Amino acid sequence: MVTSAIILAAGQGQRMKSELPKPLHKVCGVPMVKLVVDSVRAAGIDQIYLVIGHGGEQVKEAVPGVNYVVQAEQLGTGHAVDQCREMMASVDGPVLVTCGDTPLFTAETFRNILAFHQDQGAAATVVTAEAADPTGYGRVIRTAAGNVEQIVEDKDASQAHKQVKEINTGTYCFDFKLLFQYLGEITPDNSQGEYYLPDVIAALVRDGRTVAAYCLPDPEEAMGVNDRVQLAWADQALRRRICRRHMLNGVTIINPEQTYIEPDCEIGRDTIIYPNTYIQKGTIIGANCLVGPNVRLEGAVLEDQVTIEQSVVLEGRIGSRTTVGPFAYIRPGTVIGTHCRIGDFVEIKNSQIADESKVPHLTYVGDAVVGSHVNIGCGTITCNYDGKKKHQTIIEDNCFIGSNVNLVAPVRLHKGAFIAAGSTVTEDVPEYSLAIARARQVNKEGWNKREG
Repeated sequence: MVTSAIILAAGQGQRMKSELPKPLHKVCGVPMVKLVVDSVRAAGIDQIYLVIGHGGEQVKEAVPGVNYVVQAEQLGTGHAVDQCREMMASVDGPVLVTCGDTPLFTAETFRNILAFHQDQGAAATVVTAEAADPTGYGRVIRTAAGNVEQIVEDKDASQAHKQVKEINTGTYCFDFKLLFQYLGEITPDNSQGEYYLPDVIAALVRDGRTVAAYCLPDPEEAMGVNDRVQLAWADQALRRRICRRHMLNGVTIINPEQTYIEPDCEIGRDTIIYPNTYIQKGTIIGANCLVGPNVRLEGAVLEDQVTIEQSVVLEGRIGSRTTVGPFAYIRPGTVIGTHCRIGDFVEIKNSQIADESKVPHLTYVGDAVVGSHVNIGCGTITCNYDGKKKHQTIIEDNCFIGSNVNLVAPVRLHKGAFIAAGSTVTEDVPEYSLAIARARQVNKEGWNKREG
Protein backbone atom coordinates (compact mmCIF):
# COMPACT_ATOMS: atom_id res chain seq x y z
CA MET A 1 0.00 0.00 0.00
CA VAL A 2 1.29 3.45 -0.95
CA THR A 3 0.91 6.26 1.56
CA SER A 4 0.89 9.96 0.70
CA ALA A 5 1.08 13.28 2.52
CA ILE A 6 -0.07 16.76 1.56
CA ILE A 7 1.70 19.59 3.39
CA LEU A 8 0.09 23.02 3.18
CA ALA A 9 2.68 25.79 2.90
CA ALA A 10 1.20 28.38 0.55
CA GLY A 11 0.15 31.11 2.99
CA GLN A 12 1.83 34.47 3.39
CA GLY A 13 1.64 34.58 7.17
CA GLN A 14 0.82 38.25 7.59
CA ARG A 15 1.02 38.10 11.37
CA MET A 16 4.73 37.27 11.10
CA LYS A 17 5.22 40.79 9.67
CA SER A 18 8.08 39.58 7.51
CA GLU A 19 9.27 39.57 3.91
CA LEU A 20 10.25 35.91 4.42
CA PRO A 21 7.48 33.36 3.70
CA LYS A 22 6.14 32.05 6.99
CA PRO A 23 7.06 28.37 6.40
CA LEU A 24 10.73 29.39 6.05
CA HIS A 25 11.04 30.98 9.47
CA LYS A 26 13.40 28.80 11.46
CA VAL A 27 12.84 26.69 14.54
CA CYS A 28 16.11 25.48 16.06
CA GLY A 29 17.92 26.63 12.94
CA VAL A 30 15.73 24.74 10.43
CA PRO A 31 12.86 26.17 8.32
CA MET A 32 9.55 25.10 9.84
CA VAL A 33 8.31 23.47 6.67
CA LYS A 34 11.52 21.44 6.35
CA LEU A 35 11.02 20.11 9.88
CA VAL A 36 7.54 18.96 8.87
CA VAL A 37 8.79 17.37 5.63
CA ASP A 38 11.63 15.63 7.47
CA SER A 39 9.20 14.13 10.02
CA VAL A 40 6.81 12.99 7.28
CA ARG A 41 9.69 11.43 5.35
CA ALA A 42 11.05 9.73 8.49
CA ALA A 43 7.58 8.29 9.11
CA GLY A 44 8.04 6.24 5.94
CA ILE A 45 5.39 8.02 3.87
CA ASP A 46 6.01 7.28 0.21
CA GLN A 47 4.86 10.40 -1.64
CA ILE A 48 5.04 13.98 -0.32
CA TYR A 49 3.13 16.81 -2.00
CA LEU A 50 4.05 20.31 -0.85
CA VAL A 51 1.50 23.00 -1.65
CA ILE A 52 3.32 26.28 -2.22
CA GLY A 53 2.19 29.78 -3.11
CA HIS A 54 3.62 32.94 -1.55
CA GLY A 55 7.40 32.79 -1.91
CA GLY A 56 7.12 29.42 -3.63
CA GLU A 57 10.53 29.52 -5.29
CA GLN A 58 12.20 30.19 -1.95
CA VAL A 59 10.31 27.29 -0.40
CA LYS A 60 11.45 25.00 -3.23
CA GLU A 61 15.08 25.91 -2.58
CA ALA A 62 14.72 25.19 1.14
CA VAL A 63 12.86 21.89 0.72
CA PRO A 64 14.18 19.78 -2.16
CA GLY A 65 13.09 16.33 -3.19
CA VAL A 66 9.28 16.56 -2.92
CA ASN A 67 6.39 17.07 -5.34
CA TYR A 68 5.49 20.77 -5.59
CA VAL A 69 1.92 21.87 -6.14
CA VAL A 70 1.22 25.57 -6.75
CA GLN A 71 -1.77 27.29 -5.17
CA ALA A 72 -1.67 30.50 -7.18
CA GLU A 73 -4.57 32.10 -5.30
CA GLN A 74 -5.03 31.34 -1.61
CA LEU A 75 -8.72 30.42 -1.24
CA GLY A 76 -8.63 28.29 1.89
CA THR A 77 -7.35 24.92 3.08
CA GLY A 78 -9.86 22.92 1.04
CA HIS A 79 -8.84 24.78 -2.11
CA ALA A 80 -5.16 24.16 -1.29
CA VAL A 81 -5.66 20.40 -1.00
CA ASP A 82 -7.77 20.33 -4.16
CA GLN A 83 -4.81 21.72 -6.16
CA CYS A 84 -3.21 18.27 -5.73
CA ARG A 85 -6.06 16.50 -7.52
CA GLU A 86 -4.43 16.26 -10.95
CA MET A 87 -0.93 15.37 -9.76
CA MET A 88 -2.30 12.70 -7.41
CA ALA A 89 -4.70 11.17 -9.93
CA SER A 90 -3.00 7.77 -9.80
CA VAL A 91 -2.60 7.70 -6.00
CA ASP A 92 -4.49 5.24 -3.84
CA GLY A 93 -4.45 4.59 -0.12
CA PRO A 94 -4.47 6.89 2.92
CA VAL A 95 -3.49 10.56 2.61
CA LEU A 96 -2.11 12.53 5.55
CA VAL A 97 -2.84 16.27 5.41
CA THR A 98 -0.84 18.57 7.67
CA CYS A 99 0.47 22.12 7.78
CA GLY A 100 3.90 23.56 7.09
CA ASP A 101 3.69 25.76 10.18
CA THR A 102 3.28 22.95 12.75
CA PRO A 103 6.95 22.01 13.21
CA LEU A 104 6.68 19.91 16.37
CA PHE A 105 4.99 16.79 14.98
CA THR A 106 7.30 13.78 15.22
CA ALA A 107 7.75 10.94 12.77
CA GLU A 108 6.45 8.54 15.39
CA THR A 109 3.23 10.53 15.73
CA PHE A 110 2.66 10.55 11.97
CA ARG A 111 3.19 6.78 11.90
CA ASN A 112 0.72 6.34 14.77
CA ILE A 113 -1.90 8.51 13.05
CA LEU A 114 -1.71 6.43 9.87
CA ALA A 115 -1.87 3.16 11.81
CA PHE A 116 -4.86 4.37 13.85
CA HIS A 117 -6.67 5.53 10.71
CA GLN A 118 -6.25 2.14 9.06
CA ASP A 119 -7.20 0.21 12.20
CA GLN A 120 -10.43 2.23 12.48
CA GLY A 121 -11.33 1.66 8.85
CA ALA A 122 -12.38 5.32 8.81
CA ALA A 123 -13.19 7.55 5.86
CA ALA A 124 -11.26 10.26 7.68
CA THR A 125 -9.42 10.75 10.94
CA VAL A 126 -9.22 14.11 12.69
CA VAL A 127 -6.09 14.64 14.77
CA THR A 128 -7.14 16.27 18.03
CA ALA A 129 -5.53 17.52 21.23
CA GLU A 130 -6.66 18.35 24.75
CA ALA A 131 -6.05 22.07 25.21
CA ALA A 132 -5.85 23.75 28.61
CA ASP A 133 -7.30 26.86 26.93
CA PRO A 134 -9.22 25.91 23.77
CA THR A 135 -10.29 29.49 23.00
CA GLY A 136 -10.10 30.19 19.28
CA TYR A 137 -10.01 26.54 18.22
CA GLY A 138 -12.68 24.34 16.70
CA ARG A 139 -14.13 21.94 19.30
CA VAL A 140 -14.39 18.25 18.42
CA ILE A 141 -17.73 16.79 19.49
CA ARG A 142 -17.75 13.00 19.64
CA THR A 143 -20.51 10.41 19.36
CA ALA A 144 -21.16 7.88 22.12
CA ALA A 145 -18.97 5.45 20.13
CA GLY A 146 -16.08 7.93 20.19
CA ASN A 147 -16.18 9.00 16.56
CA VAL A 148 -16.47 12.58 15.36
CA GLU A 149 -20.02 13.95 15.33
CA GLN A 150 -19.09 17.51 14.41
CA ILE A 151 -16.41 20.18 14.61
CA VAL A 152 -17.80 23.40 16.06
CA GLU A 153 -15.81 26.55 15.36
CA ASP A 154 -15.17 28.78 18.35
CA LYS A 155 -17.32 31.62 17.02
CA ASP A 156 -20.26 29.23 16.60
CA ALA A 157 -19.81 27.35 19.89
CA SER A 158 -22.56 27.28 22.51
CA GLN A 159 -21.70 27.48 26.19
CA ALA A 160 -21.88 23.68 26.34
CA HIS A 161 -19.53 23.37 23.36
CA LYS A 162 -17.09 25.81 24.95
CA GLN A 163 -16.65 23.47 27.89
CA VAL A 164 -15.11 20.88 25.55
CA LYS A 165 -11.31 20.88 25.73
CA GLU A 166 -10.67 18.61 22.74
CA ILE A 167 -9.72 20.71 19.70
CA ASN A 168 -9.13 20.19 16.00
CA THR A 169 -5.39 20.51 15.28
CA GLY A 170 -5.80 20.97 11.51
CA THR A 171 -4.07 17.68 10.71
CA TYR A 172 -6.10 14.85 9.15
CA CYS A 173 -5.88 11.48 7.48
CA PHE A 174 -8.27 10.69 4.63
CA ASP A 175 -9.22 7.89 2.32
CA PHE A 176 -7.81 9.25 -0.94
CA LYS A 177 -10.83 8.70 -3.18
CA LEU A 178 -13.33 10.04 -0.65
CA LEU A 179 -11.19 13.11 0.02
CA PHE A 180 -11.23 14.31 -3.57
CA GLN A 181 -14.85 13.22 -4.10
CA TYR A 182 -16.05 15.39 -1.25
CA LEU A 183 -13.68 18.27 -2.02
CA GLY A 184 -15.67 18.67 -5.22
CA GLU A 185 -18.84 19.21 -3.20
CA ILE A 186 -17.82 21.90 -0.70
CA THR A 187 -18.59 25.56 -1.37
CA PRO A 188 -17.13 28.89 -0.21
CA ASP A 189 -20.32 29.75 1.64
CA ASN A 190 -18.70 31.69 4.49
CA SER A 191 -17.67 35.23 5.38
CA GLN A 192 -14.16 34.74 3.94
CA GLY A 193 -15.37 33.23 0.66
CA GLU A 194 -12.94 30.32 1.10
CA TYR A 195 -13.09 26.53 0.77
CA TYR A 196 -12.48 24.99 4.19
CA LEU A 197 -11.12 21.46 4.59
CA PRO A 198 -13.19 20.82 7.76
CA ASP A 199 -16.28 21.11 5.55
CA VAL A 200 -15.23 17.75 4.07
CA ILE A 201 -15.43 16.25 7.56
CA ALA A 202 -18.94 17.65 8.02
CA ALA A 203 -20.02 16.20 4.67
CA LEU A 204 -18.61 12.77 5.50
CA VAL A 205 -20.47 12.73 8.84
CA ARG A 206 -23.67 13.89 7.11
CA ASP A 207 -23.48 10.92 4.75
CA GLY A 208 -22.92 8.44 7.55
CA ARG A 209 -19.23 7.87 6.89
CA THR A 210 -17.02 6.99 9.85
CA VAL A 211 -14.84 9.88 10.99
CA ALA A 212 -12.44 8.84 13.75
CA ALA A 213 -10.54 11.09 16.16
CA TYR A 214 -6.92 10.52 17.15
CA CYS A 215 -6.07 12.48 20.31
CA LEU A 216 -2.40 13.38 20.59
CA PRO A 217 -0.69 12.07 23.76
CA ASP A 218 1.40 15.26 23.76
CA PRO A 219 -0.71 18.28 22.75
CA GLU A 220 2.43 20.40 22.36
CA GLU A 221 3.09 18.65 19.04
CA ALA A 222 0.10 20.41 17.49
CA MET A 223 1.47 23.89 18.23
CA GLY A 224 1.06 26.08 15.17
CA VAL A 225 3.17 29.16 14.47
CA ASN A 226 1.37 32.32 13.37
CA ASP A 227 3.54 35.07 14.84
CA ARG A 228 6.98 35.67 16.33
CA VAL A 229 5.82 34.89 19.87
CA GLN A 230 4.63 31.44 18.83
CA LEU A 231 7.83 31.00 16.83
CA ALA A 232 9.84 31.49 20.02
CA TRP A 233 7.62 29.05 21.90
CA ALA A 234 8.05 26.41 19.21
CA ASP A 235 11.81 26.95 19.21
CA GLN A 236 11.95 26.51 22.97
CA ALA A 237 9.79 23.37 22.84
CA LEU A 238 11.90 21.70 20.15
CA ARG A 239 15.11 22.72 21.89
CA ARG A 240 13.94 21.03 25.10
CA ARG A 241 13.11 17.89 23.13
CA ILE A 242 16.54 17.84 21.44
CA CYS A 243 18.40 18.37 24.71
CA ARG A 244 16.37 15.62 26.37
CA ARG A 245 17.27 13.18 23.59
CA HIS A 246 20.98 13.88 24.01
CA MET A 247 20.82 13.66 27.79
CA LEU A 248 19.05 10.29 27.59
CA ASN A 249 21.86 9.17 25.27
CA GLY A 250 24.53 9.93 27.87
CA VAL A 251 25.39 13.62 27.37
CA THR A 252 25.53 15.97 30.36
CA ILE A 253 23.92 19.33 29.62
CA ILE A 254 24.46 21.65 32.56
CA ASN A 255 21.54 23.95 31.72
CA PRO A 256 19.25 22.84 28.87
CA GLU A 257 17.42 26.17 28.92
CA GLN A 258 20.65 27.90 27.87
CA THR A 259 21.87 25.29 25.38
CA TYR A 260 20.97 25.54 21.68
CA ILE A 261 21.33 22.35 19.63
CA GLU A 262 19.98 21.93 16.10
CA PRO A 263 18.24 18.66 15.13
CA ASP A 264 20.90 17.14 12.87
CA CYS A 265 23.83 17.29 15.32
CA GLU A 266 25.55 14.34 17.03
CA ILE A 267 27.13 14.28 20.50
CA GLY A 268 29.08 11.37 22.02
CA ARG A 269 28.65 9.90 25.47
CA ASP A 270 30.08 11.52 28.59
CA THR A 271 30.53 14.85 26.83
CA ILE A 272 29.64 17.82 29.01
CA ILE A 273 27.95 20.86 27.49
CA TYR A 274 28.18 24.08 29.48
CA PRO A 275 25.63 26.94 29.17
CA ASN A 276 25.29 29.39 26.30
CA THR A 277 26.58 26.88 23.77
CA TYR A 278 25.29 26.79 20.18
CA ILE A 279 25.70 23.49 18.29
CA GLN A 280 24.58 23.99 14.70
CA LYS A 281 24.38 22.67 11.12
CA GLY A 282 25.35 19.03 11.45
CA THR A 283 28.10 19.45 14.03
CA ILE A 284 29.54 16.16 15.29
CA ILE A 285 31.03 16.02 18.78
CA GLY A 286 32.87 12.95 20.06
CA ALA A 287 32.89 11.33 23.48
CA ASN A 288 34.28 12.81 26.70
CA CYS A 289 34.50 16.36 25.37
CA LEU A 290 34.11 19.54 27.40
CA VAL A 291 32.24 22.16 25.37
CA GLY A 292 31.52 25.67 26.61
CA PRO A 293 30.58 27.93 28.10
CA ASN A 294 29.98 30.48 25.33
CA VAL A 295 30.89 28.28 22.37
CA ARG A 296 29.47 28.27 18.85
CA LEU A 297 30.02 25.24 16.62
CA GLU A 298 28.68 25.35 13.07
CA GLY A 299 29.32 22.37 10.78
CA ALA A 300 32.22 21.42 13.02
CA VAL A 301 33.72 18.04 13.88
CA LEU A 302 35.22 17.52 17.33
CA GLU A 303 36.91 14.20 17.95
CA ASP A 304 37.03 12.56 21.41
CA GLN A 305 38.29 14.40 24.51
CA VAL A 306 38.36 17.87 22.97
CA THR A 307 38.11 20.82 25.34
CA ILE A 308 36.78 24.10 23.95
CA GLU A 309 35.57 27.21 25.74
CA GLN A 310 34.40 30.68 24.69
CA SER A 311 35.31 30.09 21.05
CA VAL A 312 33.84 29.71 17.56
CA VAL A 313 34.46 26.85 15.12
CA LEU A 314 32.98 27.14 11.63
CA GLU A 315 33.29 24.06 9.39
CA GLY A 316 36.55 22.98 10.99
CA ARG A 317 37.83 19.69 12.40
CA ILE A 318 39.45 19.44 15.83
CA GLY A 319 41.50 16.35 16.70
CA SER A 320 41.26 14.33 19.89
CA ARG A 321 42.72 15.67 23.15
CA THR A 322 43.12 19.14 21.64
CA THR A 323 42.22 22.23 23.67
CA VAL A 324 40.78 25.36 22.07
CA GLY A 325 40.24 28.79 23.60
CA PRO A 326 39.25 30.88 25.27
CA PHE A 327 38.40 33.39 22.54
CA ALA A 328 39.70 31.38 19.57
CA TYR A 329 38.18 31.66 16.10
CA ILE A 330 38.50 28.58 13.87
CA ARG A 331 37.34 29.42 10.37
CA PRO A 332 36.27 27.16 7.46
CA GLY A 333 38.77 24.76 5.95
CA THR A 334 40.79 24.27 9.13
CA VAL A 335 41.92 20.84 10.31
CA ILE A 336 43.68 20.61 13.66
CA GLY A 337 45.42 17.42 14.74
CA THR A 338 45.51 15.51 18.02
CA HIS A 339 46.81 16.85 21.32
CA CYS A 340 47.24 20.41 20.03
CA ARG A 341 46.86 23.64 21.92
CA ILE A 342 44.99 26.53 20.30
CA GLY A 343 44.94 29.33 22.83
CA ASP A 344 43.36 32.69 23.50
CA PHE A 345 42.76 35.24 20.75
CA VAL A 346 43.99 32.90 18.02
CA GLU A 347 42.42 32.93 14.56
CA ILE A 348 43.03 30.05 12.15
CA LYS A 349 41.64 30.00 8.61
CA ASN A 350 41.90 27.34 5.87
CA SER A 351 44.92 25.75 7.51
CA GLN A 352 46.22 22.39 8.68
CA ILE A 353 47.83 22.04 12.09
CA ALA A 354 49.45 18.65 12.64
CA ASP A 355 49.62 16.65 15.90
CA GLU A 356 51.26 17.99 19.07
CA SER A 357 51.60 21.57 17.82
CA LYS A 358 50.83 24.73 19.78
CA VAL A 359 49.45 28.10 18.81
CA PRO A 360 49.10 29.52 22.32
CA HIS A 361 47.88 33.10 21.92
CA LEU A 362 47.40 36.32 19.92
CA THR A 363 48.19 34.76 16.54
CA TYR A 364 46.72 34.64 13.02
CA VAL A 365 47.35 31.55 10.88
CA GLY A 366 45.83 31.71 7.41
CA ASP A 367 46.30 29.45 4.36
CA ALA A 368 49.05 27.52 6.13
CA VAL A 369 50.27 23.96 6.52
CA VAL A 370 51.84 23.46 9.93
CA GLY A 371 53.70 20.28 10.83
CA SER A 372 53.84 18.39 14.12
CA HIS A 373 55.57 19.55 17.32
CA VAL A 374 55.60 23.15 16.13
CA ASN A 375 55.42 26.06 18.57
CA ILE A 376 54.09 29.34 17.17
CA GLY A 377 54.85 32.21 19.51
CA CYS A 378 52.61 35.03 20.67
CA GLY A 379 51.81 37.70 18.10
CA THR A 380 52.79 35.70 15.02
CA ILE A 381 51.05 36.52 11.75
CA THR A 382 51.05 34.65 8.46
CA CYS A 383 50.89 37.43 5.88
CA ASN A 384 48.92 35.45 3.33
CA TYR A 385 47.31 38.17 1.21
CA ASP A 386 49.25 40.46 -1.12
CA GLY A 387 46.23 42.54 -2.10
CA LYS A 388 45.34 40.35 -5.07
CA LYS A 389 45.96 36.69 -4.17
CA LYS A 390 46.20 34.43 -1.15
CA HIS A 391 49.51 32.60 -0.67
CA GLN A 392 50.52 29.61 1.42
CA THR A 393 52.87 29.37 4.37
CA ILE A 394 54.43 25.96 5.07
CA ILE A 395 55.94 25.26 8.48
CA GLU A 396 57.49 21.80 8.71
CA ASP A 397 57.87 19.59 11.80
CA ASN A 398 59.67 20.74 14.96
CA CYS A 399 59.91 24.42 14.02
CA PHE A 400 59.93 27.12 16.69
CA ILE A 401 58.48 30.53 15.84
CA GLY A 402 59.40 33.31 18.25
CA SER A 403 57.02 36.01 19.39
CA ASN A 404 55.91 38.86 17.12
CA VAL A 405 57.00 37.21 13.88
CA ASN A 406 55.62 38.01 10.42
CA LEU A 407 55.76 35.18 7.89
CA VAL A 408 55.28 36.76 4.46
CA ALA A 409 53.79 34.14 2.14
CA PRO A 410 54.64 32.32 0.01
CA VAL A 411 57.32 31.04 2.35
CA ARG A 412 58.54 27.68 3.69
CA LEU A 413 60.20 26.96 7.00
CA HIS A 414 61.98 23.63 6.72
CA LYS A 415 62.18 21.03 9.45
CA GLY A 416 63.56 22.24 12.77
CA ALA A 417 63.87 25.90 11.75
CA PHE A 418 64.04 28.47 14.55
CA ILE A 419 62.75 32.01 13.93
CA ALA A 420 63.98 34.76 16.23
CA ALA A 421 61.40 36.97 17.91
CA GLY A 422 60.45 40.11 16.05
CA SER A 423 61.52 38.81 12.63
CA THR A 424 59.79 39.47 9.33
CA VAL A 425 60.55 36.41 7.22
CA THR A 426 60.31 36.79 3.43
CA GLU A 427 62.54 33.89 2.29
CA ASP A 428 62.56 30.15 2.90
CA VAL A 429 64.50 28.96 5.97
CA PRO A 430 66.65 25.80 5.67
CA GLU A 431 66.46 22.83 8.08
CA TYR A 432 67.56 23.45 11.65
CA SER A 433 68.59 27.02 10.84
CA LEU A 434 68.15 30.15 12.92
CA ALA A 435 66.55 33.00 10.98
CA ILE A 436 66.95 36.54 12.27
CA ALA A 437 65.16 39.09 10.10
CA ARG A 438 65.09 42.39 11.93
CA ALA A 439 67.00 45.66 11.77
CA ARG A 440 70.10 46.04 13.92
CA GLN A 441 69.35 48.06 17.05
CA VAL A 442 70.91 51.53 17.21
CA ASN A 443 70.90 53.58 20.41
CA LYS A 444 71.27 57.36 20.06
CA GLU A 445 72.18 58.45 23.55
CA GLY A 446 70.52 61.60 24.83
CA TRP A 447 68.32 61.93 21.72
CA ASN A 448 65.11 62.42 23.71
CA LYS A 449 66.53 64.72 26.38
CA ARG A 450 64.74 68.07 26.36
CA GLU A 451 66.94 71.15 26.46
CA GLY A 452 66.60 73.67 29.32
